[in-house]
Amino acid sequence: MPLPALSRRTRLGAAVVTALVAGTAVFGIGQATAEHSVPRTDKEIPNLTLVQDQIKAYYGDKVTADGEHYASPDSNYGRQVRDIEAKARTYLTKALAKYRAQSAAHRPGRGHGKPAKPAKPAIVLDMDDTTLLTYNYELQVGFHFTEASQDKYLATKDMDAVFGMDRLVNWAHDKGAEVFFLTGRKEAQRAWSVRNLKNVGYDVPLDRTHVYLKDKEHPPAYLPCGATCSTIGFKSGTRKHIESLGYDIVANFGDQYSDLQGGAGDRTFKMPNPMYYLP
Repeated sequence: MPLPALSRRTRLGAAVVTALVAGTAVFGIGQATAEHSVPRTDKEIPNLTLVQDQIKAYYGDKVTADGEHYASPDSNYGRQVRDIEAKARTYLTKALAKYRAQSAAHRPGRGHGKPAKPAKPAIVLDMDDTTLLTYNYELQVGFHFTEASQDKYLATKDMDAVFGMDRLVNWAHDKGAEVFFLTGRKEAQRAWSVRNLKNVGYDVPLDRTHVYLKDKEHPPAYLPCGATCSTIGFKSGTRKHIESLGYDIVANFGDQYSDLQGGAGDRTFKMPNPMYYLP
């Protein structure tokens, strides 16, 4: 979830927002780049109001009678998500079939000798904007995260499932994949997070061995970085721990590149998110 300005969340720069939202729109004459990250003039900075309008258009902003904002499944965001899910389903169909064949070969009475027991296939998924859509929360707080507002929202409301991800996750589990959720949400938000996943249709195990949250007060021994882990350190370290339990992570899903970096996973799937950036 987002944080206050210049804390653990950073707003996307013009070039990235443009690529994600509009593809060809240009804000001003020039744009800051990786080589020139400090704008030389105001013309290199996108207008914040216009960027927010672009984000709303991308998500197909729908406003209810009581003023609540929700994304539309018919939006460009919805179409992009469905395309990613279709590619993931095609890949997982083949990957999980391979594991079923290996398990069949391992059964007693097949061939000579006893083949090594194969690792169990697993998928790992981030939570915010990978499996649960934060759009309604973001609009409520004007894209300005605070821990207090996040706690209040999660305690009292459920975020919608990212369009189609509940079906993809349940299907993968039915096909033999163990499902793990790995989120930077704090440990104190566990009950709210599990309730939300269950209420919006994630019909998979949601106990402590399948849902990993960040516990700065009591970091697990398998994380060398302990309470000081970066997003990459926390997530890659936890994935390595999952693999040490006898799983092969065949697919890792996240909306941030930091969800996907650091190894421990056969293939990554990047979900779209132009609302915030987590390094």
